[in-house]
Formats: sequence, C-alpha cells, structure tokens
Amino acid sequence: MSMWGQEDNANVGRMIAIIDADLLDNGTRHPNLALMKISGYYKDEGFSINLIESYEHFQAEQYYRVFVSKVFNFTKVDKAILQSPNVCIGGTGFFEDGGENLPSEIEHHMPDYHLYDAFIEHQVERGRKPGYYADYQNFSIGFASRGCFRKCSFCVNRKYNNALFHSHISEWLDLERKGIYLWDDNIFAFSGWREVFEELEKTGKPFQFRQGLDIRLLTAEKATVLSTCHYMGDFIFAFDHVQDAELISEKLALWREYSSRGTKLYVLCAFDSQDVDDIINIFKRIKVLFQYGCWPYIMRYQEYTNSDLKGLYIQLARWSNQPQFIKRMSFRQYCHQNQLYIHRECASMIALKDFEARYPDVADKYFDLCFLDSQFVKDLHK
Repeated sequence: MSMWGQEDNANVGRMIAIIDADLLDNGTRHPNLALMKISGYYKDEGFSINLIESYEHFQAEQYYRVFVSKVFNFTKVDKAILQSPNVCIGGTGFFEDGGENLPSEIEHHMPDYHLYDAFIEHQVERGRKPGYYADYQNFSIGFASRGCFRKCSFCVNRKYNNALFHSHISEWLDLERKGIYLWDDNIFAFSGWREVFEELEKTGKPFQFRQGLDIRLLTAEKATVLSTCHYMGDFIFAFDHVQDAELISEKLALWREYSSRGTKLYVLCAFDSQDVDDIINIFKRIKVLFQYGCWPYIMRYQEYTNSDLKGLYIQLARWSNQPQFIKRMSFRQYCHQNQLYIHRECASMIALKDFEARYPDVADKYFDLCFLDSQFVKDLHK
C-alpha cells in the first residue's frame, strides 16, 4: 500500500485520523515526529485532526484520511483498519527503511506540538504522572541533518549514503518550549556540524542529541565545541562493538581532556549473538567506560528474548540503565541489594546464581566491577 492511500474522497468530510500505533500498543515516552508534521500540515489546510486513543469503535471510513505510523516492528495494529483504502501507513515498524519520505511540504512543516495534548490530559486524569510526558510537552523536536555513512546492520537508518543537511533549527523551533531534542542520525558525520551548533547556541535554549553521538569521529575541535555549548543533561555517545575498544578508549581519553561532565554510552547487545560471549563483550565495554568515569546504557536487541540468558540480560539492563545503581554498586552488589527487599529469591539473584554456576570464571572476573573503583572517579572526588 502506498503511504498516501487513496485519492481524495470529498464525501467523507474534512477530518483526519492520526494513529500512533506504538502509543496504543506498548506506550511510548516519545512523540511521533512524522505524525506531528502531518497533523500540522493538515490543520493549516483546514482539516480537523483526531488523535485516536483506542481502536475500539474506530471506523476508518468516517475520515478523509487515516495516518498510521509505528516505529517498532513488534507493535500490534488492528489489521482490519489497514485494509481500508484511505489508510496511509509509514514508519520503520512497517518498512525497514521507514518507507516513502513525507512530501516536502509536510516534511518541512512546523510540527503540531499540541497533537498529544488531549491524550496526555486523559492519561493524567487516570493517574499517570505528568512528568512521564515531558518529551511531548517540553521540547522542540527535529533533524538538522539526516543520514549516516556507516550503514550499521542493526540500524534502521540506512537510506542515505552519508550525512546531509536537512533543515535549519528555526523550521521546527517552538519558542514556548524550554529545550530542544535533535534526532540526527550522525551529526558529527555532517560537514556542516559546526554551523548546526552555532544555530543551536543562538536559540539560547539547552539541547541534546538523542541518538547517541559517534565518538569515533570526535576531534579536539568537536570536543571543544561540545564541551562548551549549552548541552542538556548527560552527554550520550555509542559503543556498539567491542572490536572498537581501542579506538573508543582513545576518544574517551580525548573527551576527558575537555569535560568531566556526566557521560554515558549506548551499549548494544544480543545482536551478533545471545550467549556467554555476548555477555563477556558487554562487560569488556563496561570496563572501558568505567576507566573514564562513564557508564553504559544497555540497548538489548530483540533477539535476547530467545536466549537462555534472557534473565541475565534483563537484570544487567536494570542495573546499568539506572544511574542510581550503576554509579553506586557492582552488578553483584545490585543483585544482593535487591534480595534484601524480597522474602523469596528475587529474579536478579536467580539470574546471577544461574550464570555463575555455569560460567564461574566470567562471573568472578566481571560481576564485581564497580564504577566507584575507577581512578578517574576517585581523582574527581579528591
């Protein structure tokens, strides 16, 4: 099916339905930027927009067009809806490369930052904390560049051969919002990266690149700009392959010459394999990161669910992806701490004991690694 569905049908009125399938199936803390742009465009064209909050009683034929998008391929969508000729689908959940690009007049339209307002209001009324939806309400979101030359096999963003200019910040900047999120694929691979940072600085607003910066491309010039800009929160890089350990170590040493601020790196796992070797590779990368006072954010590829080490993958992510744990205790200490609050044997201790019984040497070598033991951290707190 074409992303843009059937030809215009004047008999169904001027109403547009928007379905964020990820939101309806799994829930998500991030708004769908493509849907916000579609909503903004059609609102300006005089259409009424309805963000669908439930599939129950939904009838696609009542709308001029229905736009359905999903980011994740495991997100479930009502298949009956997809059969309607006025339904337009898009996103990496439907198409590995994201499908057809949005038409230029929509792609470069100001996003409708109020698309999710009624949904959020309803969720808060049901007891959800407002802070859960900070990404929806507090940030301007967009791309300054698109594309990446690396074409990593695990990445959905392989449509482009290199990083190219996409838009000026002013195109999607909402002056009422306090911060800026950028979803660029690889800003440091873009030849105009410095101009992008200059534009961002001129807004006077704090900003953050959400995809993880390519630390392999870090130079003294980039480190200078990055460490002195109005950056928001922790700096986020990526450490996808243990084979890059020497280069990552070199670049982290460079980075620490310019900044001692909080820095984490995405650590991909369960992609090449879902076995003990993969667990070892996780800890090897964590050891490198601790050396430079950085911590991991473990990104589990979906295949981990088929592993006999699934429980350990889950517990490693729970330990590492919460700074209050990873920065205070080793993995072993984390598991024992969990056990104190549960009268029966907890899931973390079960995972630890099962792995340690099978691979005692690996557990002995890595389960007691502690962020606080890093010389960088010790020197920082002298």
